[in-house]
Amino acid sequence: MFPNLNCNVRAPENSMQKKTLSFLAVVFLVRVVFPCATCRAQTQAEKAPYPDMARLDQYLVPDENSEVALARSAAPASISDAAEVMVLRRDGYATAARGSNGFLCLVERSWGAATGEPDFWNPKVRSPICFNPPAARTFAPIFLMKTKLVLAGKSKAEMVQATATALDKKELPALEPGAMCYMMSKQQYLNDGGKSWHPHLMFFVAGNAAKSWGADLPGSPVMAADDPEERATILMVWVGKWSDGTPAPQAIH
Repeated sequence: MFPNLNCNVRAPENSMQKKTLSFLAVVFLVRVVFPCATCRAQTQAEKAPYPDMARLDQYLVPDENSEVALARSAAPASISDAAEVMVLRRDGYATAARGSNGFLCLVERSWGAATGEPDFWNPKVRSPICFNPPAARTFAPIFLMKTKLVLAGKSKAEMVQATATALDKKELPALEPGAMCYMMSKQQYLNDGGKSWHPHLMFFVAGNAAKSWGADLPGSPVMAADDPEERATILMVWVGKWSDGTPAPQAIH
């Protein structure tokens, strides 16, 4: 059900972090790739459950008001009520509600994952996410560009190349310090295995930042995963409640 993550996430030493990271790459849609030959071979050997893009209608939400509400559920109402909200339409994401606090909320689809992930084309994925102002300005544009490429019918290889070229040419902005997001929606569907999983925060840092954050060390609540397609480290922290204030699961079983 889940890929072998030993090659792509730094191995923690305590048991809770080991359990957490056994779900990490697939559940978080954090664009993790498989840098070692063993991981690549295992991935290729598995039958891809979603080998191609489904019909576009399967990724769309017919009622935009429902998608707006789902997007806002990514963060507490004190944040998301004043955020800009974008919804997915046939030609890409578009603003459905203006904001006043600089935050941006939307519902990511499956192509928010790395191109090598088995759920990359899973039409059931709905991942509400609220970006803070630095992330809205400098990290969200990568996903929005990727969406345009998906809707234009580009291949995975073309998406990776286009993203790399845009970053090299500075057509995409450099990642700002302090970029982060909320993923606290009880309604989120992150993939077929993890489903709603656990509410969490993610921090986006340029380069290799795991060590400077103390990530994956014994007792540290910070987990790290590399994001080479977007040239960042994703740092993740569980939180104890969903955005509606109800308690979150305490452990993975």
